[in-house]
Amino acid sequence: MSSEIKNEALPSRREVYEALEQKLSDMKEKQLPIDVITYAGNGEPTLHPEFPGIIDDSIGLRNKYFPEARIAVLSNSSSIGKPEIREALLKVDLNILKFDSAFEQTIKIHNQPYVNLRIEELIKNLELFKGKLIIQTLFVRGIYNDYLIDNTTPEEIEAWLEAIKKIKPSEVMIYTISRDAPQESRLKKVPLQELQEIASRVKKLGIETQVSG
Repeated sequence: MSSEIKNEALPSRREVYEALEQKLSDMKEKQLPIDVITYAGNGEPTLHPEFPGIIDDSIGLRNKYFPEARIAVLSNSSSIGKPEIREALLKVDLNILKFDSAFEQTIKIHNQPYVNLRIEELIKNLELFKGKLIIQTLFVRGIYNDYLIDNTTPEEIEAWLEAIKKIKPSEVMIYTISRDAPQESRLKKVPLQELQEIASRVKKLGIETQVSG
């Protein structure tokens, strides 16, 4: 079972602490096991102004109630240029960081980050984790917001693989959208076989790879 805190209304650090402690305490009392405490959401967890402190609190509560559980953060990587964010992420068990393309224009269309990401800087920041991270990549093709997007072309894949070589993550998670998107967005799933072919090239680099399609 996973306990997930979603970053939707930006609760205060105290509110997160109290909500998490209540949840963990209840589950401990009911003898319900927890595998992972996950920070994710429709926004970006690391944008919370008290994110480092929230991670410290979460580690303390995890150790108190479920010391065997892991803490995970799903991030779009837009804030990892800040040393305090990297330090906080390096304290958790599972840093799951998005890296969908090695081309800036594709990243802009794909992720719409709140900051203007430079791909060289992004890759260097990911390298600073020294392998203590999991790269998550969404492969998709079609039209999104009137822009053509396809990060499965030979050029995209080659550049992405070269970046993966530099980043040296402990694992790469490869996936696509769950179904073809509505007509207005015109995004298409990437067939599972293609995802598996991409994964096989990652595995040849000696990197563990998961595929879901």
